[in-house]
Order: sequence, then structure tokens, then C-alpha cells
Amino acid sequence: MPRISLLTIVFIAVFFFGKTTLLAQNNSYKLIQPPYLKSGDTVAIVAPSGILKNRTAEIEKAKNLLKSWGLHVVIGKHVFSQANHFAGTDDERCEDFQKAMDDANISAIWCARGGYGAVRILDKLDYTKFKKKPKWLIGYSDITALHSQMQVKGFESIHAMMCTSLQDDNDTIKETISTFKDALFGNPIEYTLEPSNYNVDGSVTAPLVGGNLSILYSMLGSNTSIDTSGKILFIEEIGEYKYHIDRMLQSLKRAGYFDKCAGLIIGDMTKIKKNTTPWGASIEQLIMDVVSSYNFPVAFNMPAGHNKDNRALILGRNVSLNVKNRQSAIKFSN
Repeated sequence: MPRISLLTIVFIAVFFFGKTTLLAQNNSYKLIQPPYLKSGDTVAIVAPSGILKNRTAEIEKAKNLLKSWGLHVVIGKHVFSQANHFAGTDDERCEDFQKAMDDANISAIWCARGGYGAVRILDKLDYTKFKKKPKWLIGYSDITALHSQMQVKGFESIHAMMCTSLQDDNDTIKETISTFKDALFGNPIEYTLEPSNYNVDGSVTAPLVGGNLSILYSMLGSNTSIDTSGKILFIEEIGEYKYHIDRMLQSLKRAGYFDKCAGLIIGDMTKIKKNTTPWGASIEQLIMDVVSSYNFPVAFNMPAGHNKDNRALILGRNVSLNVKNRQSAIKFSN
């Protein structure tokens, strides 16, 4: 029997000790949960990204919706400001968001719309007062930049509808509205997804992270790029070519996003553009070509993203993902 050197034994011990430590750290991962809302609480509506031109009706509907739930509403000073592409200058948008973060009487910050611009205020925000009284951030799409910062800072947030979602009749977005309310008031949340032949079976309970693919991709290399180790990653996208979606996923892969990922949930891939040179495969196959070599469950058809049926997700919260026989179920812990 060959003799094993002392150096080899030390190497093996260090390797397994390090691995055990990493697992323990992942198992202890828990973000701070802001208090759920109750009747009498106040929600601030702010616009950290794109311009809200001719959108006063949606903001009014948003106010009425919140009031119907027994909540008070304050509107950011610069919500209807205009600075070219943006809802006010960077300083104006930051001022509204910072004021909502700092105000002890505010229980949630609801973003009026996405578009583009949140990344431009990230490094201006001060979390000193927010840490003393955390509150819910609500939004999706470009708001993924702020969700990512919240997760890095250690706080849960809500990926859900925004005020401009109310351009649609309330009856056509019932699930969008009801799940937003459930997330905000702490009601149980669980989903059964439509089957997909591309699903990968498996069961895991882990924190949920993610959001819009383009924004996650743009965060790479920054201090607001999220850690996906031991997490379930959620992605959604709108208005991109398939080759660009592949480019972004390949970049995430090369950056190690999927190496220690615990699971993957695919939301809406909406309004995919057609290139003059056909990609030659479905968006589902494109995604599986990137992640098929990994050993984690994959669930398609999560109704979250840029479609009317945009159901709420609590980012940073532990979820149980069960994918079996092409059927998927997602249940959030209380």
C-alpha cells in the first residue's frame, strides 16, 4: 500500500474543513426582514429611475389602492420631475429615495416605475438610518439594482408590481395585485407553476435572490453584485435578442454565478426581439445550454416579470423549490 505524505493529509484536511465551513456559512444566511405592514402604516411612492410623463392617472390609482388597504400614502417631491430620460436629476431622485429611507414614519418604499436610472443613485445612498428602522422596497425591472444593494446590505425586499402596472384594469391583474398585498402584509405565499419539458427535477430550500437579467449582468464586478452561493437565483427579461440573453448568461457563468447556485427559477422572457440571423433554438433551450452541466433544479414558467401576471417574490427569503415530473412548486417560509 503506497504511503501518503503528511503534506497530502494536511491538504485533504484543509480542503474538507474549508468546505464544511462554507456550508455552515450558507446555512446561517438570513437577511433582516422589515416589519410587515398593518392598517395605518405609511407607504412612500418614489421614482428612482425613468420619467413619469403623462402617468398621473397611474399614481392616483396607486394611492387609491393603498388607501383601500388602510394605508397612508406620501408622494416623493420629485416623482413628476423631468430631466431628459429620468424622473428628475440624479440628485433629485436620490433626495426622494433617501428621505423615504430615513423617515421613521415610512414603512415601505414603492417605486413608481422602472426604465433606467436606479444604478446612478446607488452610491449616493446612506443606509445609516435605514438600518435602525428597515422598511420594504418594492419594484421590479430596473429596481433590481436597488434590490441587489438591499441584499448586499443584508435586507429582504419585494420584487413586485409598480405604480405604472396599474395602467391595466385591476380585474386583468388580480393575481399581480393580490400577491403584492400578501407579500406586504405577511400572508402566506406559494405558487404552482405551469409544467415545462425543460424543467430539471430536484428539491431545495434556500434564499431567493435575483431579478432582471440585464441589471444583474450590469452589476458584475461591483460591490452590489449579489452572491449566489447556496441561493436560488430568479431571472426575468424583456426586449432583448436571444444572442444578447446568451451573452449575459455566459458572462454570469464565467463570473461563477452558477458554480455554487442552489437552484434556478426562470420568470417571464418577454418581447424577445428577432435578429436577422435566427438563433435557431427556443429561449428555454438557450438557457439550458448554459446551465445543463450544473446539478441544481431548474423551474421554468414563473409568472413574474414584465407580463400582466407579475406575482410577488420576497428576495432574500428562504423558499422551498420542488421540481418533479415537469411540475414546479415554490413556497416561501414565514
